[in-house]
Amino acid sequence: MPLLSVLIFFPILGGLSLLFVERKTETVRLVALVVSLFELVFTLPVFFLFDKTTHLMQFREQHDWISALNINYALGIDGISVLFVLLTALITVLCVLVSWESIQEKVKEFYIALLVLEGAMMGVFCALDFFLFYVFWEAMLIPMFLIIGVWGGPNRLYATIKFFLYTLVGSLLMLVGIILLYLGAGRTFDVIALAGQAYPFKLQLLVFWLFFAAFAVKVPMWPVHTWLPDAHTEAPTAGSVILAGVLIKMGAYGFLRFSLPMLPQATIAMLTPMLVLSVIAIVYGAMVCLAQTDLKRLVAYSSVSHMGFVTLGLFALNQQGLEGSILQMINHGLVTGALFLAIGIVYERTHTREIAAYGGLATTMPVFAGFFMVFTLAAVGLPGTNGFIGEWLILLGAFRAQPVYAVIAATGLILGAWYMLWLYQRIFFGGVGEQVRSLIPLNVREIVTLVPLVLLIFWIGIYPDALLDFLRVSVGHLVEQVHGATGLAEAGQTALMPIP
Repeated sequence: MPLLSVLIFFPILGGLSLLFVERKTETVRLVALVVSLFELVFTLPVFFLFDKTTHLMQFREQHDWISALNINYALGIDGISVLFVLLTALITVLCVLVSWESIQEKVKEFYIALLVLEGAMMGVFCALDFFLFYVFWEAMLIPMFLIIGVWGGPNRLYATIKFFLYTLVGSLLMLVGIILLYLGAGRTFDVIALAGQAYPFKLQLLVFWLFFAAFAVKVPMWPVHTWLPDAHTEAPTAGSVILAGVLIKMGAYGFLRFSLPMLPQATIAMLTPMLVLSVIAIVYGAMVCLAQTDLKRLVAYSSVSHMGFVTLGLFALNQQGLEGSILQMINHGLVTGALFLAIGIVYERTHTREIAAYGGLATTMPVFAGFFMVFTLAAVGLPGTNGFIGEWLILLGAFRAQPVYAVIAATGLILGAWYMLWLYQRIFFGGVGEQVRSLIPLNVREIVTLVPLVLLIFWIGIYPDALLDFLRVSVGHLVEQVHGATGLAEAGQTALMPIP
């Protein structure tokens, strides 16, 4: 059974099927929920049948597509991409649920865009042909553009155009890099074949920066991060959750899948700039959070800081750093997605995101306060939650590679605890604000939306091997590829600069 094709095209076809559903709001919502739930069920064979003992691509599919250019419809997943497939399916179900009442206009069109976006995101994580990857990468822009631009806030057009221009320019530069690799590797777009080629250093360096233009914007790395707070602020709740949960992970995934294995010498040469940009993002993003007065902008800037940890782990280029980086991408998707879900839930009641308008929310919505506390503690990396183990592995890997950067990055943890706990204090304690005095408690749908995230936060925090087992062999092979190509390998396990 072509399982990966099903994961890509089932939500797309499910979304398009809504065109033939009567324009009755409840019917449209129910069909969208059923489609997203079936998609989540279809990922279960991937989870349970995945062979964790090999780095080879699994569930492979390959068919001729454009023979004249040697372009194939090629799909496959390894231990790195499998977790993102599962995350995408889960996040989409939660987005359908959280939009149940918040989206009241053009409901059918909204769910079509959401489901088509899910299919495109699945394609990005499954594509093994660079041209096919680029098609899915660009295809994501259209539904995301619509979700922000049609259903967003008052300044949605500005945020949408900024998001589109940033990502489009980066994508076009990436396309130039793809063409250069295609010509340099004997005219093939096969991702595995491209990773096995030895390119001249100057070509690697040029392509590295062309890829950087696309992947850094998507992460987003400092200083090309400025589109993210605007997009998050104006996007509907589901749009913010998709952005934080999945979309910005694709930049780091691009570094993992393409830059590191295909351009190892350039990666080694550019380590210092990448590490510097990472620690700047960590500290800068955290400090800017302390100055925010808008709930969504605060969480958006926290993403800049957290993704700085992700790129720090990536460019530590050792087993611990890379495992922590990938795990933290999953953790960030769950925790920050949960925070945006929670903000969306309370925004539906108050219609304000100003922190100063809240206060004493724990009195009127105690169950909600409990959920938000769990998400807050996970965001600051409390031991026992999923945020802890990812950050621990990243700092361990970074310290083994470049101790100075690890020490600077560790200050981001202190700042992170400061702004998140201060946020919680202002919203939930103190005098009861006028905006929250008569708020109704969480309903069943909202509780059902948040409970899976709480369970995953504690499950991963207590038993991280449930996810790390998927990563170890594939990450080990990736480290061997990078270090082996540069003459620095020690079975891919040692750091770039071991501790004396």
